[in-house]
Amino acid sequence: MIKIYHNNRCRKSREGLNILETSGKEFKVIKYLEDTPSIEELGKIIKILNIKPIQLVRINETIWKENYKGKNLSDEEIIKAMVCHPKLIERPIVINGDKAVIGRPPELIANFIK
Repeated sequence: MIKIYHNNRCRKSREGLNILETSGKEFKVIKYLEDTPSIEELGKIIKILNIKPIQLVRINETIWKENYKGKNLSDEEIIKAMVCHPKLIERPIVINGDKAVIGRPPELIANFIK
């Protein structure tokens, strides 16, 4: 089943959700700010995305700038920062089986779920 890691306060995430809703496909919404993925889950998501953890970080968030910017962090420390502060996680993330995409721009989701 398709999963979307969603933040309703984010316009791009809402656009991504709308793409899924109009697709007619079954999917599950995970409100990751409320249901934060564990370190292990986030590690799996990063692996499926085939990216480095820093590529999933919203580096322009105040939390990042004030607490982490400019520090030499390991991949594990970056993942822990995202788990501690889920607002740092880029969104939306759509997972379908063993593949995933960050929906920025949201049109990537439409191509991904075809």
